[in-house]
Amino acid sequence: MIAGILKEKNGETRVSLTPEVVKQLQQMSVTVWVEQGAGDNAFYNDDAYMQAGAEIKAAEGILSGADIIFTLQPPARELIDQIPPGKIITGILQPLFRVPEVEYWAAKKITAFSLDAIPRTTRAQVMDVLSSQANIAGYKAVLLAAYSYSRYFPMLMTAAGSIAPAKVLILGAGVAGLQAIATARRLGAVVEVFDTRPAVKEEVMSLGAKFVEVEGAADASAAGGYAVEQSDTYKQQQQQRIAESIAKADIVITTAQIPGKSAPILVSTEMLNRMRPGAVIVDLAAATGGNTSMTKNNETVRYKGITIIGDSNLPATMPADASKLYAKNVFNFLKLILTKEGALHLDFGDEIVKGACITHNGEIVNDRVKSMMQPA
Repeated sequence: MIAGILKEKNGETRVSLTPEVVKQLQQMSVTVWVEQGAGDNAFYNDDAYMQAGAEIKAAEGILSGADIIFTLQPPARELIDQIPPGKIITGILQPLFRVPEVEYWAAKKITAFSLDAIPRTTRAQVMDVLSSQANIAGYKAVLLAAYSYSRYFPMLMTAAGSIAPAKVLILGAGVAGLQAIATARRLGAVVEVFDTRPAVKEEVMSLGAKFVEVEGAADASAAGGYAVEQSDTYKQQQQQRIAESIAKADIVITTAQIPGKSAPILVSTEMLNRMRPGAVIVDLAAATGGNTSMTKNNETVRYKGITIIGDSNLPATMPADASKLYAKNVFNFLKLILTKEGALHLDFGDEIVKGACITHNGEIVNDRVKSMMQPA
């Protein structure tokens, strides 16, 4: 078995496998090829990979010769065209947003495993790339907000007078939201949190934040840990409660996303008009449209004295640790599809393997992706 690690494109700083994991794969008799400079932006140089037992190769050799290819972001078609039929690609492939690309992978008879499609179960936690990366995003979002904010976060008592603590509003108490709560509280802010799932109230309160409840949320228990679409009545009630809190907020962190759909608009222009000048919003859902009416992906927008930062790829600003956590997730997934001797063993009776597999044997096999496709 030959595993290949590609260098990421388009400004992505992370790398899909670290030298530590390469060494573990070597112990399983897996040969590892690494594209030259693949880990440079994450501070893992070629020497570190060679010391771990990897060989440094050109991208063309990896694409044509490796049995399984690791790429964090979805590969471009010109790369897919260089991969022989029957080979495997693995990464955060975002299949629900890339149905035409998925169809192309199937036509090329490539087996694709998308780690962002892994069912969010207790057993799958050790390979949940969304959670490991969201944890970083929540942490960095608060630091970015604090850096951009014109006032202190903590309450301060000084000889020159008292400074009130910053009021932070967090929309969504998933992994990113919970880490944002913890980070904002460490910095001394007062924190309020909205989430459509009443079950997270205890976690929110245990971190020292106030949970703002909205009655009538749709049950998300059957959605495999993902968010679900809410009713119009619930959305109206939610908007009203958010509007009340946002008028008092200094910092807003938004994290709400729905797989395969545009991010819900939680902060309307009317709400923005009620915010105090100097307030900061960090929108982690910017890549899928954003949670505010003014969000622009990978841009910072100024609106009536409010700073709106759209950034869905904050983990890439901490590439060393982000890559380390991602690589461990990948290795734990590999243990499901490789034997201890490093041979490929695809058990589609395993819910995790089945859930992560998008294309196989020339067909689209993932039920969620197939449901997104237009009828013939």
